[in-house]
Amino acid sequence: MNTTDLTELSFTVSGRVSRPVAEVYEAVADPAQLSRYFTTGGARGRLEPGAEVIWDFHDFPGAFPVRVVEAEAPRRIVIEWDGEATTDDRGVTRTTFEFEPVDDDARTLVTITESSWRATQDGARHAFGNCEGWTSMLNALKAWVEHGINLREGFYR
Repeated sequence: MNTTDLTELSFTVSGRVSRPVAEVYEAVADPAQLSRYFTTGGARGRLEPGAEVIWDFHDFPGAFPVRVVEAEAPRRIVIEWDGEATTDDRGVTRTTFEFEPVDDDARTLVTITESSWRATQDGARHAFGNCEGWTSMLNALKAWVEHGINLREGFYR
């Protein structure tokens, strides 16, 4: 394959959280919980089908809308938001959260996939930045759900 064959960038990150799938799903879908470990400026609105919610980060200036494309508790959430250097005609990226029970639902495998980045230097910069962000989110989710610790507090600022 040569570089002209690559038309879109996407990535997948995953990790295991030692809690049942319904509890882990709820930690992502519920704005009160999401605000405690991920959205440093707060989240407004539950991640449910058709909703437009607001996520705010103190370390990334300004609140922005997140549109919920799908939400199938406790297994899957699909969101979209505006991005730069995207392949989508609407200028959005798509992020899919998948929650899979592991070890008789004692643990949950969380998989996050984001797509719709152009196969350019600018697209790669945005994709790599978001990949870092989602990896950080998974670590913060695990620390919050398992131990009640907010890893992001003071990390970026």
